[in-house]
Amino acid sequence: MSNCDLCVVRNRAICASLDAKELEALNAIGRTRAITPGESLIWEGEDSVLVANVIEGVLKLSTNTEDGREQIVGVVYPSDFIGRPFGGTSGHGVTALTDAKVCVFSRRDFDAFAREHPQLEHKLLERTLGELDRTRRWMLLLGRKSASEKMASFLIEMVERLQGSGCRIDFDKPNERHLTLPFSRQQIADVLGLTIETVSRQFTRLKNEGVIDLPSRRDVTILDFDALVAEAG
Repeated sequence: MSNCDLCVVRNRAICASLDAKELEALNAIGRTRAITPGESLIWEGEDSVLVANVIEGVLKLSTNTEDGREQIVGVVYPSDFIGRPFGGTSGHGVTALTDAKVCVFSRRDFDAFAREHPQLEHKLLERTLGELDRTRRWMLLLGRKSASEKMASFLIEMVERLQGSGCRIDFDKPNERHLTLPFSRQQIADVLGLTIETVSRQFTRLKNEGVIDLPSRRDVTILDFDALVAEAG
């Protein structure tokens, strides 16, 4: 069997629109690559030479300010597409937050394949518009929401994006969610535009109010998901 036959995100990734023969052709120009935490796949400001589907793990999109500070501008999860097809330079770096596996394509080979398969170009457009919608919501979160609303919104997004990989639902307790976060407290602060002290205070407050429990630094049990949604505004 080909890599596509074994791919766990095949039905959710952009290649889901392709038939078996087309998948075989796409598989011929791609390769799987394992990435360790902290390893970069794409560098900010460099020519766009590759694109990739995320198969496993979580990666961050980041850019650097003039004084050398890093700002996380996005996060990608299994089945997400990364890179810039059809030329240009990379506007941000892409670095693994966890152990990850990606299906990598030469950008030029992928561009040629996409031009020959309009349904794949359509999927790329759908993904781009979806990413634009998420970016607009994130602008609202960063620009208008309070620290408590930011934290609640962040945890809700983690539930939505990590289902099947870092989020478990106990069907005996349907209002609970169990998360293993791919972020440190400092990275959460960077994503939300908060200080690490504020992030810690918000976690403690939510725990004291019985909305969440914190079994460890990376594990979060959401005890009352409805209350968290209300907290997010």
